[in-house]
Amino acid sequence: MPFAQRLDEIRAGFQPPFWVANFTEIFERVAYYSTTAVLAIYLTEQLHFSSVLAGTLQGIAGFVVYALSILAGTLADRFGFRRTLMLAYLLLTVGYFLLGSLETSWMAPLRHAIGDKWLVSLVLLVPSLGPGLVKPVVAGTTARASSENVRSLGYSIYYMLVNIGGTVGPLMAWLVREKMGWGIANVFRFAALSVFLMFWVTLFFYREPGRSDERVASVGRAFLNMFIVLGNLRYVTFLLISSGFYIIYWQIFFSAPIFLRRFVNPNANVDRILSIEGVTIICLQVLVAYLLQKIPPVRTIAIGFLVAAFSWILMAVHPSMFMFGVLLVVLALGELTQSFRYYEYCSRLAPPGQQGLYMGYAFLPIAIGSAVAGPLGGYLLHEFGDVLHKPAEMWWVVVAIGVLTAGLMWLYGRIVTPVNAKAGAS
Repeated sequence: MPFAQRLDEIRAGFQPPFWVANFTEIFERVAYYSTTAVLAIYLTEQLHFSSVLAGTLQGIAGFVVYALSILAGTLADRFGFRRTLMLAYLLLTVGYFLLGSLETSWMAPLRHAIGDKWLVSLVLLVPSLGPGLVKPVVAGTTARASSENVRSLGYSIYYMLVNIGGTVGPLMAWLVREKMGWGIANVFRFAALSVFLMFWVTLFFYREPGRSDERVASVGRAFLNMFIVLGNLRYVTFLLISSGFYIIYWQIFFSAPIFLRRFVNPNANVDRILSIEGVTIICLQVLVAYLLQKIPPVRTIAIGFLVAAFSWILMAVHPSMFMFGVLLVVLALGELTQSFRYYEYCSRLAPPGQQGLYMGYAFLPIAIGSAVAGPLGGYLLHEFGDVLHKPAEMWWVVVAIGVLTAGLMWLYGRIVTPVNAKAGAS
């Protein structure tokens, strides 16, 4: 097809809501990753929480973010994408602002009344509700507001913008916290401002895509649809195994920042270094997808899990800031290897007419991984760092979890999944 003709197809194939929703997604992801990059440091160094408590709170917050996507996608179909997106940005605005205000004088009475632990737990839940509402709406808008001939390109754009946010977010946190000298609290306030602007963008420029008859008939039916997936044992098994990858992935945000500042360099700018992972994904995602396109999906996913597991060996044998940067490159390669085949395989397991429902559940491993990774990372930091005084050895546990996950996924491909062209998972 001539380039000019393809350009015309792209120009005509995307409705305005596609561009508006994906534009707001950039700012939401910048806000999310900027705050996630510094949250562990904020909880342990400024609020003086233990590594176990900080990890547990982060894990719960991450679980809420991604588990809510399952419900939020279904409810957005019922109440409308525009209202759901506006609610999400308001929740994010309030949540991030409250996080950045925990040490202010006007919050002091509340801190004394209920204690830092419970106050932070409640405040963390507020911004955690936002991304879970945003993700299915933006993904759903991409489906509804793009023509069939450009839909795959639409999802590529969506994935690219997510990773741009994942790259810029940690850098923005470093600029606000370190370069401008405004401190960690203002990272949360900057995030609040970013998403508050997106509320107004949604209000004035976003219009509901699709038709009104595409909505779910009732809230009860929306909840009932959520349980349909649980009857597919093959899919549930696949999701549970995949959770192991996110147990090791989330350590770059949950335990690695504390480890590096406590045992490697107390002044480490971990937030700035975390952007390496996003840069690697942006630069190499097309090449990796091309090189691995002929390998069956489940086998490719298992390879990605194994690469990610091996990345943590670098921190176990030689913990340093430079080695953490190399680790992020290798981990990104593992994520790239599995991610595009993971979502492809999820869509192939979905029965006709249930693709949206199944893709909502594709976020479940991220939620489970977060819920386990937080407490586990905190425990390993305490046990190997404070008790055994051999902090670097904690990473061998992370490596073992990753290798076990890769082995289980390989067995899944050989035993559970039938060898056929549709699943392509031998």
